[in-house]
Amino acid sequence: MESESPNRIDVQVETNYVESQSQPDEQRFVFSYTVTIRNEGEIPARLMNRHWIITDANGKVQEVRGEGVVGEQPNIKPGETFRYTSGTVLDTPVGSMQGSYDMIDNQGKHFDATIPPFSLARPGSLH
Repeated sequence: MESESPNRIDVQVETNYVESQSQPDEQRFVFSYTVTIRNEGEIPARLMNRHWIITDANGKVQEVRGEGVVGEQPNIKPGETFRYTSGTVLDTPVGSMQGSYDMIDNQGKHFDATIPPFSLARPGSLH
C-alpha cells in the first residue's frame, strides 16, 4: 500500500475589487487577492517559485512566473500558515486566476502546490 505524501499544502484565496485604482472607462480593472497557504503535511516546506495563469473575460491569458511571493520564499512548518496580499490588473471587469507554487521540502524534494481557480469580478458584473 502506497503511503500518503508527507507534503500537503492547502491554498485558499479571497479577492477584492479595488475601485479606487480602477478606471473602467479605460478598461482597467484592479483586483487584490489575499492568499492563505497552510502546510497540512508532516514536514516543513519552502515556497520557491510561483506560476499564475490569469485570464480575462475576452480570453486574454497572462502567465506570471517568478521567485517566491511578495519578495519572500517563506518556509512553512507543519500546521503553520503564511498569508500575503498581492494584486493584478485586468482589461475586463471579470476574470479568473489559477496556478501553482513550486515547493521544496526539508529533504530537498520539489513538489507543486496547486492554486485552485478563483474568480475576479467587479461587484455587479456577474448576474
